[in-house]
Amino acid sequence: MIDVLQYGFMRNALMAAVLVGVACGIMGTFVVVKRIVFISGGITHAAFGGIGLGYLLGINPVLTAIPFSILSAIGIGLVSKKTRISEDSAIGILWAVGMALGILFIGLAPGYAPDLFSYLFGSILTVPFSDIIIMLVLDVIIILAVTFLFREFQALSFDEEFSEIVGLPTKFIYLLLLCLVALSVILLIRVVGIILVIALLTIPTSITRQFVKGLRKLIFYSTINAVILTVLGLWFSYMFDLPSGATIVLVLAFAFFLSILFRRFVYQKLQKG
Repeated sequence: MIDVLQYGFMRNALMAAVLVGVACGIMGTFVVVKRIVFISGGITHAAFGGIGLGYLLGINPVLTAIPFSILSAIGIGLVSKKTRISEDSAIGILWAVGMALGILFIGLAPGYAPDLFSYLFGSILTVPFSDIIIMLVLDVIIILAVTFLFREFQALSFDEEFSEIVGLPTKFIYLLLLCLVALSVILLIRVVGIILVIALLTIPTSITRQFVKGLRKLIFYSTINAVILTVLGLWFSYMFDLPSGATIVLVLAFAFFLSILFRRFVYQKLQKG
């Protein structure tokens, strides 16, 4: 692995893997604990509208996907909380509208969209340094927000009704949490693509949750898991010339399968012993 770091694209890919792992470990924990996986999927697919807008305007699609994703997250939150439309219906509507807008914008854009597949299926090996800077900024925003509002997010995740009773602005905190999920989605799109984002948001935390109790520990160890497994998937994709996004997800899935076996046949026996 050390030898391949002589190439600039591999150094960028490694930095992207680490930054993505941090976002996955932090926000993936809240996605799993709060059980908003489907909402995250809706935000992810709605972000495709922002990517299409970037192609239409001729600017970096990541930059246009950020506000688009945040607005989609707020839209899902507001529609599900303040109207009679059920949450899953709101997600489905915005999911479809975002994808449709993305296709429309790309169709209206002049010329051919060469990097489109990298946004759909991921291509960590082609992440430019400019995107690394954007990822770093988004990671810092996520870390600062969760650090300063950890207790509020924790209360919202485990007992939203009680949090509202004791006076917490649960609606605002919920919308903020969805916005942070939207920022995480932007980080993940360049690595595994829109189609596979949910795997990175859920699998590292799902592995860790089998062995760790306590939200702080869950975030910490989920982050370590996400970084290690993403880097491992990156290495496999390079060594065997495989699609990077799919390889990373399959490594995550294999690790999840091994964790289930370990917990069932080894960990539980150790606990009883």
